[in-house]
This record gives sequence, C-alpha cells and structure tokens, in this order.
Amino acid sequence: MFQNVSHDSAPGDARPPHKPLRILHIEDSAADQALARLSLLRGGLVCEIVVVDTLDDAAAALHNQAFDLILADYHLPGFTALDAWELVRRQPGHPPFVLLSGAIGESAAVDVMREGISDYLLKDHITRLPHVVSHALEVHEARLARRRAAAELAASERRLADLTEHLQTSTERERASIAREIHDDIGGSLTSVKFDVAWIARNAPEGGLREHALAALEMLEHALGASQRIMMNLRPPVLDQGLVAAVQWLAENFERRTGVPTRVRSSRESMDIAPDIQVVAYRTAQEALTNVGKYAQARHVDIDLSDREGFLTLEVTDDGVGLADGARDKPESFGLRGLGERARTVRGWLDVSSQAGRGTSVIVSIPLDDGGACPNIPGNEC
Repeated sequence: MFQNVSHDSAPGDARPPHKPLRILHIEDSAADQALARLSLLRGGLVCEIVVVDTLDDAAAALHNQAFDLILADYHLPGFTALDAWELVRRQPGHPPFVLLSGAIGESAAVDVMREGISDYLLKDHITRLPHVVSHALEVHEARLARRRAAAELAASERRLADLTEHLQTSTERERASIAREIHDDIGGSLTSVKFDVAWIARNAPEGGLREHALAALEMLEHALGASQRIMMNLRPPVLDQGLVAAVQWLAENFERRTGVPTRVRSSRESMDIAPDIQVVAYRTAQEALTNVGKYAQARHVDIDLSDREGFLTLEVTDDGVGLADGARDKPESFGLRGLGERARTVRGWLDVSSQAGRGTSVIVSIPLDDGGACPNIPGNEC
C-alpha cells in the first residue's frame, strides 16, 4: 500500500538549496524505512520519499510520478527486488535502482548487478546509504550525458551527411551545366572562329598576315583541346553510357597521359546502377587515379568493378611507393576524407590500405539495395 510522502531536509535548512530528490522506497519494514530516511537525512540529502510495499503499488507509483531514484529491499511479500526492477527498466530513461537489503548472498548480489541494477548495499552498512545514492545518481547522470552527447553527435552526423549529399548533388548538377555551356557556347564559338581563321590562313598571301593566322589557328586548336579536357573532367558524356564504359574511358585517358599501364576488370560488360551511385564510384576512381599520377610512382594500375551480392565494389590498386605513415590521418588529407564522405552519402564506405614500397589499394563499397549493411570494419561507418 502507499504510505505518506515524507519530505526530509538537513537540520537547520529553512529552505532546501536544491530541488529535493524524489525517491521511491519499496520496503515492507517500517523500522527499515525509518533507518533509511534517517541515514539520508544525516548525509545531508534533501529527499521526498514515497514508500510502497507491494508490486502493484510500485507499478502505480511509477506510472503516476517521476522519481530520481528507486530504493528497494530484496525480499518482499510475494515478490523480490528483481520483479520491481523489471517494472522500472521498462521505462524509457528509467532512474537508477539501488538494492538495500539484508544478507542476500554473494551469488545473488552478482546476479542483481548483472541484471543492470545500479548498486546494492547491505542494511548493516546503512550509514553508507547517502554515499551509495549520490554515486548512483552521478553514474546515472554521466550515462545520460553520454547518451545525449551520442544522440547529438548522431544528429550532427546526419545533418552533415545530408549537407554533403546536397552539396555533391548541387556540384554535379553545376558541373553538368558548366560542361554543357562550354560545349554549346564556348566550344561552338571557338569552332566557328577556327573555321574563319583557317580560311584566312588558306587565302592570305605569304607574309605577316598568313603567319599571324596560322599562329592564331594553333592557339585556337589548343583552346579547343583545353575546353574539351575541362568539359570531360567536369562531366564526361561517356558516363551516360554507364559506369563500366566511363571507368574504361578514365583508365585509357590516364594511361595515355601518364604512360602507366592501367587495366580494368569488370564482373559485367554493363551495370544497371542508380545515377548517384555511378557518380560516386566514378569520382572515386578519378580521385584515386589522380593520386596515383601525382604521388605513387607506380608501374601498373588495376581497376576492379563488381556488382555481386547486392554491393557495388570498385577497387583501384597500384604497385607504387605506398602512402607515408600517418598520411591518411593528416588534417589536410581532404582527398581521401572527401571520398569517404562522398561514399557515405549513398550508404557506402571507403577502405584504404597501403604498405611502403608495395603500393596502395582504394576500395569503395556501396549497397545496391536497402538490405545492404556495412561490415564491421573499424573506422568505417555507413
């Protein structure tokens, strides 16, 4: 049954300096109730204590009121503290639960701690009750703070992932728009000028005018080539033919520029893949090849594409000098960090492995359906 709420404060306190602790005390012994109240009072804890002695009353109290701490005897008429703990632990963000009992045996004490009860104290040591209660509350508050911090971090990461996805989508759209403008406006204008200058070069008499026309024609050829390279880097039209064709073009272009033999292997000649995943895989291959060309001093490069078992996997491997120690962890390593962030926008992950003198492997893995799950690789998050 419910008993009256007692409001205890330390002697001499006309007004408690802090909000009183609300404690639910599950105890059937009036003497033990009084001892617990006296111990808390002498320990300087300001408390409002609700006392119950049946499981039904405990359930009703938990349903109707909020408590800062639960204090319970182990053996009670018709139930035990573990039954009361089951009621408490069902509540979201439940308060700490302290077992205050007579001798229950070492095995039982271990069992209750394994169940998640905050702490236990023998009634023979009841003078330590204020310390045990304060410690349980501190641990509980620290746990809540960690949960809040974890929730805030998760929310921040979700916002960052959403922002990254939005920025990357906007960037790809802008790239495509600029590429179209270069092709339609700048490329078209340069081509028209080239035809006119070529006519002048063909029809001008020998001398200064013709030499100037030929020089201008050469510069126009260079400008057209530059605009083509810029356009292809921004958004290669070959990407419209599928990821396999785009990666093959990327490899051929890389081999032509660097002279490094680059081989592409694919599990299929073509893959039906969502456009956003295609772009992530393509940009990963592009950045990886850029890094190989700049730093690796490689003699060979292999690119493997696979869409088996519900995952798209792209691996770029070189036999170069490998990454320097700590290179991946440097704050300025935006390339690899950017690839990881880009992969996460499509629920994928990036794995980079390297050995000095034995090359580097960059792998991006992306689930192709909602059932895909990130493997338990340290440092990788989907």
